[in-house]
Order: sequence, then structure tokens, then C-alpha cells
Amino acid sequence: MEFSWNLIVWCVICFSPVLIHFLRRKKSANFPPGPSGWPVVGNILDLAGAMPHRDLALMKEKYGPILGLKIGAVRTVVVSSATAATEFFKNYDLNFADRAVVDSMRCCDYHKGSIGLAPYGTYWRVLRRICTVDMLVLKRINETASVRRKCVDQMLAWLDEEARNPHPIDVGRFMYLTLFNMVGNLMLSRDLLDPKSKEGHEFFEAMSCMMECAGQANMSDAFPWMSWLDLQGVRRRTNRNMRVALRIASSFVKERMKDMSKGVVQNRPKDFLDVLIEFEGDGKEELTKLSEHEINIVVLARPLLHISVYVDPIKNVLTGHPTPRVADENVALELFMAASETTSSTTEWVLTELLCSPECMAK
Repeated sequence: MEFSWNLIVWCVICFSPVLIHFLRRKKSANFPPGPSGWPVVGNILDLAGAMPHRDLALMKEKYGPILGLKIGAVRTVVVSSATAATEFFKNYDLNFADRAVVDSMRCCDYHKGSIGLAPYGTYWRVLRRICTVDMLVLKRINETASVRRKCVDQMLAWLDEEARNPHPIDVGRFMYLTLFNMVGNLMLSRDLLDPKSKEGHEFFEAMSCMMECAGQANMSDAFPWMSWLDLQGVRRRTNRNMRVALRIASSFVKERMKDMSKGVVQNRPKDFLDVLIEFEGDGKEELTKLSEHEINIVVLARPLLHISVYVDPIKNVLTGHPTPRVADENVALELFMAASETTSSTTEWVLTELLCSPECMAK
């Protein structure tokens, strides 16, 4: 009996602050309408089905295009109309410029250096200018056509070799490896998945685990006050793999900086790493130089981008169409880190479209 009373007392002590916190919270009059939700978990159970996007569509019909939800302890606004999205991201864009950072991406201060997660300010504007002015211009994209073609040819050779085996071919996997290698060539001028390279394979495995952890549903994101517990171990896994990826990325950066200091001339187009290292700001309204840690973070952030120009050559080779010139606005679309892994989803979509188009498959 004594043990039972002690247990009850400890439960009351532990959970009283949580209950008081939720009981004292009042719903703001300015918060958009939405389902009331359940105590503590909020609207998590309303989206627990196999197709939450359909659940959101049904909620839109009942509550309108701007929907207020509580994902655990976090208030969330869902915008599902073009007019409302324009108000949010055009007329009031500065108010919503910062992106919510999932707990796993706070490891090693990754969120402070990533262009997709960094808070709006001087550093973010510098990275944006580097991408849009120095890297993602039509001339620079066209200069890399041979690199993209080489990676596509390499993938086709892999598929041809794999087709000689009796087991089924996981085409999506080979396309994913090709896209990863393509990013490595364009950003670092090297194959990240060279079969003879131990570092390349290690880097790929670490990045894959990071992307998986970033897209995993995490209790620490729904209940920030519990993040220090890391109940699912997501932060620990992310931290372990991010340190591996940072170590390898740092070796790439140091090797390049060493070559540049020695005046070694490379017979290749300038890549993204060259642009980052050579950047010089005015020191007043922008940074003077990017630190090595910041460059490492940006290098890691680049493979996490969904770059449609990389998918297009593969799709065009498989469908028999020539590779078109790519407009700037189609070059880079940031991956929402909490979503599922974009590259594999995109390639699977391409394969699905081809299977649904027999005339394209025939080519």
C-alpha cells in the first residue's frame, strides 16, 4: 500500500505541471477555426489515418481554406487556397519567412547554417544571393549538361548490368543513387558514390539516415517541452550521422581550400563549393566570408534539395525526348524537411507516369 501511495504522489507531482499548462491555455480569438481536438494530443488523432491529406480536404469544406489545428502542443495553420496563400507568402511574407525547425535538425547547429532552415536575416540573404546570382543562372546550368548526361549514362550502364541477373531490378534505387551522384558532381565536382570510394558510401549512408530522421514523426516536435528526453532517439541518430557527414564534408572543403591556396588549376567548370569559398562580402550589410562550418552545413544542405533539372534529363532519356533548356524558376525547390524523402518520391512518380504512358515506354 505504501508503494502504491508513493507512486500516486509521484504521478501527481510529474503530471500536475502538464495538466496546469493545458488547462490555463485559452484559445486565441485570432486563431483560425478548426476541430477542437483532444486533450494533450490535440488534432493528432484526426490526422492519424492512412490519407491525412483527404482528412484535411474534408476539414476545409467544414471550416474554410484557413484551418487551425493543434499538433500536440504546437498550434498549426493549414492554408489550402491560392488566395490565402498569396496573403501569407506575398503580402505578409516577412511575418512568415522563418520556417519551423524540427528537433532533429538542431543537431550541430545545422538549422542555423542551412539555407532552407536558417532564420530570415543577413546570412540567409547572402546564401540566397549566392544561389540565385552565382549558381542558379541559365548559363551555369547549361555548362553542366555534360555532367548530367554522364550520370544518366552511368545509371543506364548500372541497369544494363543489373538486368543480367535473374532477380527483379529496383529501378527507383538506381535512380536515387544517380541523383545523389549528380548533386555531388554539380556541387563538389566528384562522384559521391564511386564504388572504390569508402568515404562516398559512408557519406551517402549518413545523408540517407539524416533525411529519414528529418521526415520521421517525432514526439519532440509535437511536444517541445519533452524534447530533452528524446524518447524516440531521433536526435541521437541524427546527431551521430550528421557528425559523420560533417566530417566527410569538411574533408572535401579542406582539400579544395588547400588546392586553391597552392594555386592548383582545375580543368573543370566552377562548382558550388568554389563559389562558397570565394565569396567575399562588404562586411557591413553582409558577411565578409563564410566560415568553414557554414560552408560544411551548406554543402550538406545541397543534396537535400529537390532539383528538378536533375530529374528532367533522366525523364527525357527514358521517354526519348531531348533535354530542354531549363528556366531559373525550375532549378531548385527546397525540400520541407518534415515531409517524406522527395527525391525517391519524384523518381517513383516519373516511373509511374511512364508506366501509364505506353507510347512513351515504347520509345
